[in-house]
Order: sequence, then structure tokens, then C-alpha cells
Amino acid sequence: MPRYPVKSPKRSSVEAGGVAAVDRALTLLEAFESSDGPLSLETLATRTGLVKSTALRMLASLQHFHLVERLHDGRYVLGGGIARLNAIYAASFSLESMVVPVLTEMVRRTNETAVFYVRHGDRRLALYRVESDQPVQSHVRVGDLVPLDHGSAGRVLAAFSGAKGKLYDEIRAAKVIALKGDRVADLAGIASPVFRPRGELAGALTLTMPTHRYKKTYVALVLDAARKLTEKLGGSPPAPGD
Repeated sequence: MPRYPVKSPKRSSVEAGGVAAVDRALTLLEAFESSDGPLSLETLATRTGLVKSTALRMLASLQHFHLVERLHDGRYVLGGGIARLNAIYAASFSLESMVVPVLTEMVRRTNETAVFYVRHGDRRLALYRVESDQPVQSHVRVGDLVPLDHGSAGRVLAAFSGAKGKLYDEIRAAKVIALKGDRVADLAGIASPVFRPRGELAGALTLTMPTHRYKKTYVALVLDAARKLTEKLGGSPPAPGD
């Protein structure tokens, strides 16, 4: 009988569009338990049901991304990449606890939809959203990726990521932008940047609505909400010219 229990193999994700090699690599990460010390290749192969040669190749890939580390004696431990991902995961919950109440208050005061976007490569990700109860509203949902070069939130994220041009200069100066039909016809959006400490861009706070429900008074409301959220995050806007 092996010293360590052999885990039952999990259902493959291949039928759902997954990749078998990725499944095998992830089973190696799942093989580590909180009570473990460093694990040998033999132990990892036994726990996952992988042959040693396959496990060794998978571990090499995981090492490359610092998800596991190989010790001098040939045994393996989880790597610093896991800690980095855990820190991001934990921070997302801290961010949620601060962002969602601000979005909720914006919706309460306007009865329009409020969204918090973050930059994701050359696009923007809808990270948090609180919906209006009105029948006509933005169709963007949490987790959606939308263009960075259109829409008020995209323009804000681009502006504070160094985009060039008159519009972006104006956004950096005013720290708010209101646009109608910039991404979707008949849809208006007002967005303002939110910052972490040392002027690091955290995201864009946005209020969206059909253009016929747009009100100029909402601009000051969004700007004020973004300022308050920046303060909650311990942040401050970058100095002019930064």
C-alpha cells in the first residue's frame, strides 16, 4: 500500500473545451496538501496517477512560471507564483468590499447602472456591477471584456495609461468624462478614475444610462464617488505631468 493516498482522477475538462495537458499540470498543484513538506517526484506521480516522465515535464512548466520550486535534493514545494496569485485573489475581495458599496450608493441616487472597470491588456474588464431596476440599461455584465478605445470607462483607463491626444489630455485634467454614443448608440456613460497609493490606477468608476436619461448633474456625482473611493483605497491622483 502506498504511503500517500492516491486521489481519484477528476473528470477531464477536454469535453468542455479544456486542454488535457493543462489538466495534468493542475492535478500536480492539487496534489499538495496543507500538512505536506516537500514532495518527491515519486509521491507526486503516485498522487496524481501520472507516469514519472509526464509529471517531470509538467513540473518543468510549472517551475518556469514559479508555481512550483525544485529543491536541491530534487523534491518539490509550491512556488512564489502561488503566493502572488493568492495575494491578488485576497486583494480582489478587499477591493470588492470597498467598491460595491460605492456603486450601490450611485445607483440609489440615480437609479442608473454603476460599473467598476479595470484594464485587462488592450481591453477593459467589468469587475463589479450594480444594476438599475429600470427596464432599459447597459447590457455589459460582470466578467465581460469590452474595447478600451471606446466608451467613457475605456477612455479613462486609456488616458491614465498614457494614451496621447487632446481628448485624453482633457480627461487627465478633469479626471472625469461624459460621452454619448461613443461605444453603443443611444447609450451614455460617465466615468472617473480611481487610484491606489502613489497614483497607481485602480480602475474606472462608471455610470451608464440611455442617452435620454442622461443628466449633467450626474457628472459631479461620479467624480465625487471616484474621489471618495480613491480615499478609501488610500490613494491619490498622480501629480500633473506624471
